[in-house]
Amino acid sequence: MNHMPRFETQGLAALEARLSGDLEALELPAKPWVPERTVGGRRVHDVVIVGAGMCGLAAAARLKLLGIDNVLAVDAAEAGREGPWVTFARMETLRSPKTLAGPSLGLASLTFRAWFTAQFGEREWEVLDKIPKDQWMAYLVWYRRVLDLPVRNGVRVTDVRGEGELVRVRCEGAMDTVLLARHLVLATGRSGLGGAQTPRFLEGIDRRFWAHSVDRIDFGALAGKRVAVIGAGASAMDNAATALEAGAGSVDMLIRRREMPRINKLTGIGSPGVVHGLHRLPDEWKWRFLAYAADEQVPPPRASTLRVSRHPNARFLLGCAVHAAIEENGALRLETSLGPLRADYLIAATGFANDLSGRLEFAAIAPHVRTWGDGRQPAAAGGRRPGFSDAPDLGPDFEFRERVTGSCPILRRIHCFNDAAMLTHGKVSGDIPAVSAGADRLARGIAAELLAADVEAHFERLQAYDTPELRGDEWVDAAPLLVRDRAS
Repeated sequence: MNHMPRFETQGLAALEARLSGDLEALELPAKPWVPERTVGGRRVHDVVIVGAGMCGLAAAARLKLLGIDNVLAVDAAEAGREGPWVTFARMETLRSPKTLAGPSLGLASLTFRAWFTAQFGEREWEVLDKIPKDQWMAYLVWYRRVLDLPVRNGVRVTDVRGEGELVRVRCEGAMDTVLLARHLVLATGRSGLGGAQTPRFLEGIDRRFWAHSVDRIDFGALAGKRVAVIGAGASAMDNAATALEAGAGSVDMLIRRREMPRINKLTGIGSPGVVHGLHRLPDEWKWRFLAYAADEQVPPPRASTLRVSRHPNARFLLGCAVHAAIEENGALRLETSLGPLRADYLIAATGFANDLSGRLEFAAIAPHVRTWGDGRQPAAAGGRRPGFSDAPDLGPDFEFRERVTGSCPILRRIHCFNDAAMLTHGKVSGDIPAVSAGADRLARGIAAELLAADVEAHFERLQAYDTPELRGDEWVDAAPLLVRDRAS
């Protein structure tokens, strides 16, 4: 029997009314309870969130439902272009199953399915295979609007540092100001903490010859050109396909492995146990699970791979490691394990780094952030492993930890709610399947910290509360009668 909820085709207005009713029945959002703070007449935000993509919105929503409403999310992108979905994500559809609850926070009326069927009906839902990425972005725009989440677009964070017990956040753009926050959440998505990871052999090569897959690329300018793409993951396939569809003369996929990965190992063990329990396992087991999955690698989606291979001018070069790139006669000569190759343009689909030192906005805190390589890395793991050893060693609420105790106390108020948190917390802060669980873990932790920080004020509220539930006329004191009867 199909126990999935059935949604009628009544339009978004009806869905939004149902969502409002659901929230009212659940007494959500909770009443605001955090005492307001100011410093020198300046407002202090309880939480500032950097990034208003899926993770940033989910975090802001969960905080709001918990009654923490003095929150602000900022994003450098214009409204409707936050995150990767309509920028550097060049796939046609999401890779995740359409049925995932995503950032809906346990509310059926907030799911993508509810949003989709309210507009297009159950029949269209049944025939839908994967979610078009533009449609997912439209859903997130609706999610932000219907929950009335506080987001400012066109705002770039340029400096983060401590100011007493507060986090000082310098912003430029649509808001050229300094924000003060009790907690800061870095919801910076797939780029995590260090941004694009670029092969060293591309250092010094003119940027007109290459781009990282996260960059803006003028694919129209590649018409008729020889294009090389480094990598075998989903991003590599999507960029190669986009170049081919734009009329590239040829595309070579340069794949270091001799065989393409075929099995997504972590998908096979997806369960509430992994979502809620992986972060509580001993470090040796966390490392063992995630290192194994990384070694096996995640295969690109079948549809993305076929999107490339259907073009006769595409080549898959397996066992092709690139050692050097040389500018030569207005093009690139690539020295590879298969011999020299020539390309007019190269796209490096080589992922992202965890290195905070490469981000100017984090310059004040980067030297103090403790990583797994600073002592948490299991001895059995051997030497340093890029991406793992550099991962931040986070606390239970996604908060950073100090490399040297006392060197930067403000780190405990800065939370890493992005892909870089995976080694400590599992995959709950970057991908669609478990983002609601991650947002809940983060928000509950911040709520507890806010309560502890204001414990004296809350105790004063307890003492000052004087609304009676009894008026004094609900009973008769029989004790005097009992004393009289005994005396007589």
